[in-house]
Amino acid sequence: MIKRYKIEGHQIKPVEAETPQIWVVVSPNDDEKKWLVENFNLDEHNFASAFDPEEPARMEFEPDHLALIFKRPKNYSSKDHFMFKVTSMGLFLFKDKLILALSEDINMFSGKYFKQVTGIREVFLKLIYNSIFHFMEHLKVINMIADEIESKITHSMENRHLLNLFTLEKSLVYYLNAINANSYVIDRLKHNTDKMELTQKSVEFLDDIIIENNQCYRQAEIYSNIFSSLVGARASIVANNLNILMKNLNAIVIAVAVPSFFAGVGGMSELKSIIGVGHTGAAYAIFMTAMLLVGSATFILIKRLEKH
Repeated sequence: MIKRYKIEGHQIKPVEAETPQIWVVVSPNDDEKKWLVENFNLDEHNFASAFDPEEPARMEFEPDHLALIFKRPKNYSSKDHFMFKVTSMGLFLFKDKLILALSEDINMFSGKYFKQVTGIREVFLKLIYNSIFHFMEHLKVINMIADEIESKITHSMENRHLLNLFTLEKSLVYYLNAINANSYVIDRLKHNTDKMELTQKSVEFLDDIIIENNQCYRQAEIYSNIFSSLVGARASIVANNLNILMKNLNAIVIAVAVPSFFAGVGGMSELKSIIGVGHTGAAYAIFMTAMLLVGSATFILIKRLEKH
């Protein structure tokens, strides 16, 4: 799918013109790929890399354009089961146009950053910044989910919540690799501002992008270190909860076994003579009450001995 946009009144608006300023390519078919590669003189490998989630971030200068592969967080869905994935996007910056290649159909021009734009180079930089912002937002979501899972682990006796935390930790490793790869690309952009013909305002904005990316990497690194350092403690909590449950079950078994011993003495047929009550119903009621008291007393005694 191919979408066309233009910058009008400092806004990015969709158009049907044959020569727009911004092209957005979403999961194109073979015919669309061939048409784009031939008409814009794109490198076939670089263009295909924009749709490959495993492709590392990189930047290359072609004769008439700049090709940039940048990592961005993939939109999360419930089907991912706490796995936050990373995908790629391609930015091909020409002198008078910009081609954005995506593997999923999302609105990349939403938010306050695209309400005031002056040219395609500013859009190019804001797309990079927007990807870093999405990483930051996903890190906040991961932290919120981790807090919720940790509260459940406090009372959990199964591995399901632990496995969810391991999945989040794995996601953070992918995020760290992606953000770190992006940092090398941004540094290359910083060293080629003259070649890209960036204005002084755009250069200053690129400095802000570098700061934001470094902060994003540091935050992801802190979360990853916290997750990995507390894995043993969380597993110990689950094991301790299971041990407490087993102790309570053992105490209940013993508390039930003690009255069973008295019930077995002399046989249930001698119940009336043992209780000393002639009425069968009353004898059973007295006996059951006594056995409940004995069982309760046994359970309380076991729990007190357990504390000491």
